[in-house]
Amino acid sequence: MLITLCYLYLWARWGRRPAALVRATVQRLRASRCSFTFCGAAARPRDARVCLSRGGRVFCVGESQSIDDLNKWALFLVSPFILEAEHIAFVTESIWVQGDSLQRPSSSSETTVKWSDCCLPLAYRPGDPYQLIAEASVDDFSKLGVAFLEDRLQMADGLVPQKIVSVHLQDCTLKALEDQASDQQAQTLKLNPKPSTETQPESDVMACVGREDPKVLGAEPTLGKGGASGSEPAGDRDREVGSVEHCPLHLSSCHECLELENSTIESVKFASAENIPDLPYDHSGSLEDVAGDTHLEREGRRVNVTGKAPNILFYVGSAPQESLGRFQEIRSVLADCVDANSYTLYHLSRESALRDPWSDNCLLLVVATQEAIPEDLAQKFMAYLSQGGKVLGLCSSFALAGFQVVRKSVLQETVQNLVFSKADQTQVKLSILSSGYVYEEGPGERRSLGKLQGHLENEDKDRLIVQVPFGEHGGEAVLCQAHLELPPSSAAVRAPEDFDLLKSSNIRRYEVLREILTTLGLNCDIKQVPALTPLYLLPVAEEIWDPLRQWLGKHADPEGVVKSSKLSLKFLSSYTSEMEITPSALPVVTDVEAFSSENFNLDIYRQNLQTQRLGKVILFAEVAPTTMNLLDGLMFEIPQEMGLIAIAVRQTQGKGRGANAWLSPLGCALSTLLISIPLRSQLGQRIPFVQHLMSLAVVEAVRSIPEYQDINLRVKWPNDIYYSDLMKLGGVLVNSTLLGETFYILIGCGFNVSNSNPTICINDLITEYNKQHNAELKPLRTDSLIARTVTVLEKLIDTFQDKGPNGVLPLYYKYWIHSGQRVRLGGLEGPEVWIIGLDDSGFLQVEEKDGKVVTVHPDGNSFDMLRNLILPKQQ
Repeated sequence: MLITLCYLYLWARWGRRPAALVRATVQRLRASRCSFTFCGAAARPRDARVCLSRGGRVFCVGESQSIDDLNKWALFLVSPFILEAEHIAFVTESIWVQGDSLQRPSSSSETTVKWSDCCLPLAYRPGDPYQLIAEASVDDFSKLGVAFLEDRLQMADGLVPQKIVSVHLQDCTLKALEDQASDQQAQTLKLNPKPSTETQPESDVMACVGREDPKVLGAEPTLGKGGASGSEPAGDRDREVGSVEHCPLHLSSCHECLELENSTIESVKFASAENIPDLPYDHSGSLEDVAGDTHLEREGRRVNVTGKAPNILFYVGSAPQESLGRFQEIRSVLADCVDANSYTLYHLSRESALRDPWSDNCLLLVVATQEAIPEDLAQKFMAYLSQGGKVLGLCSSFALAGFQVVRKSVLQETVQNLVFSKADQTQVKLSILSSGYVYEEGPGERRSLGKLQGHLENEDKDRLIVQVPFGEHGGEAVLCQAHLELPPSSAAVRAPEDFDLLKSSNIRRYEVLREILTTLGLNCDIKQVPALTPLYLLPVAEEIWDPLRQWLGKHADPEGVVKSSKLSLKFLSSYTSEMEITPSALPVVTDVEAFSSENFNLDIYRQNLQTQRLGKVILFAEVAPTTMNLLDGLMFEIPQEMGLIAIAVRQTQGKGRGANAWLSPLGCALSTLLISIPLRSQLGQRIPFVQHLMSLAVVEAVRSIPEYQDINLRVKWPNDIYYSDLMKLGGVLVNSTLLGETFYILIGCGFNVSNSNPTICINDLITEYNKQHNAELKPLRTDSLIARTVTVLEKLIDTFQDKGPNGVLPLYYKYWIHSGQRVRLGGLEGPEVWIIGLDDSGFLQVEEKDGKVVTVHPDGNSFDMLRNLILPKQQ
């Protein structure tokens, strides 16, 4: 090693050209798994030896650095993940610089090097510094390093590189990347596109769409009940390597077209809104009355009309491993208590609690950790309470002024008798596991207590449960030091006799939990999760059936099974109730004559589907895990002219962006459509527009029906379907994979058709329209609207491929909710701008107060895509 370093020193001392020196050094030493670092001279690692110094920056070699934990990293489009044998993995650290303070690469006789042109991004971690894991060939890595040393390296969106260091990805890390990439939606870099090229708008793009006889639509005799839905994305990619231009989706405009921020390629959550008041059906009310107050009270619950999800958030401490297990444990218990169709349950990390606007969407905050709550986090929780929030403390150190948590070690992890007083003053007696802490009056303002109380049946009558109202806006907390969240089988219960006592009180434990949750405004009417049902393979046209059977004969194994990374489909002629159905193994019945469903009429679907290629072969299920997974093993193999689509009445595992979970009760139109788009086409160069086209297709599918044109269904950027600008009732998820010269795209779509609860649905809008206009429009069906949506989408795609963005934007602007809308850049205190439209690649364009038009994009906020918009780098 010493000889090598001396050789390197002499090599550098006598003036080899920087590029050649760096490249030769990396080639020579990479097999030894050294770490190559490009950074400022003051930031070089202490154990590293400097090989080259230029302008205050150095290239040095040191001990190998590894990455073996990707839990805090988010993936880009890397599925299946393969680190090329001759490539180098490295981390780029950068900082955000905006506006006039943005540092330009210094002038040089050599050209500026764009970071995205020389490497394949793999993962990122937001923060300061902003970190990116990427891979590159030896030549490209050397090129990046030299450009950094000479201040010629350019990144996107105001990112300024501060350090580049090669890393070794452990085998377990590579496996984790592969597993994550197969389960998560593709992430992409946030880059600013070039200005759009103006073309002549098309005046009446969809004039021929939706003029069919309305009788074909079918009528829905009654409205169902339910909530909202979603699908699970998964990211895949195919790419070429070996040249400088080996970006994963390298197009004619390179880093500028397809690297629209991940949130605009994926869907934000859809059809899952807060517990919103019903539409005012009485003639004395108005929609303006509903929209005017974002914190209404109904049946004692905290509600709003923002269209956001009714979330239950869990803060369970800061330790990653312990908090994950604790979250799963508590989530499982509460999921058994509340109506699973009405709420989504999420883990709230400390970072997210401090950074994200979670309080806007939170119906209940559960605090369940004995750790001391950090002061900055406690302030967030108290602010949420003061705004009318609800808090449930489960064996937590969290307390309000006037109370203190006092330890009684004699009670710790012991089974005690608890007397619980309900809101109606009746009592429940049960055996509980004590945390070893009690509530006593403490310093601060003495607070009045609510009706819920729980004390031990001992001499001191130690107080274990208190209900504390807080503030002037209906905020309240229920604090508990009994382990109501732990089952009798918990590891904390050691003695057999303790297990017996707790098991005998298990029903009453749930009774107490439901009483607490109901008092805090949640609905605890339990609805059983439906069992999975077999799939049916349904060709829309007879002429497709023979080619489809021939294809299955060639691609299924001898037992009729087609396998993918997520599940296996077993094709068979008939199904019996003895056959097992699991989320990973689903039977597919090929006998069309055996198919019947109360919720899906194949004839109505056929009559409303008027396409050349899309939606021609249906995989249908009454209850499926998620429609996105159903096509996983077929999307690259089945002939595209067969037009595959998966349709489900209900989903049990609907998922979305990141760890988001979606509601999907009866009455939602749930589907995942497979389309293929040539890379070198108008839409192939602007893949983010696919989500815009699908959202537009849903709206146009309804409003193009004769007499339904005034139903106030609209589009919200980037991919939501809204009632007016008040409530969300649908949305889109897109997963695209590039293989060769073709994009294979799964479009997951869900929108509420007849499920009035917990949010709003299309048939609610029709009913309200009929009342206001003395009309007799019929309610619509999910089967007809899915078929119409696919029909409209095909025509929109054809128009886009022929005329580009300006061929469809006039119709998009006709229905979108953002015209003239004011937003703020960077947060609530940022400058105010006005939304004016979309640019050539699908980004929002806004007008500043001085009249300047700029392009913006989200900062990755998973709660609201229009909050914290960022102004990219100046051109």
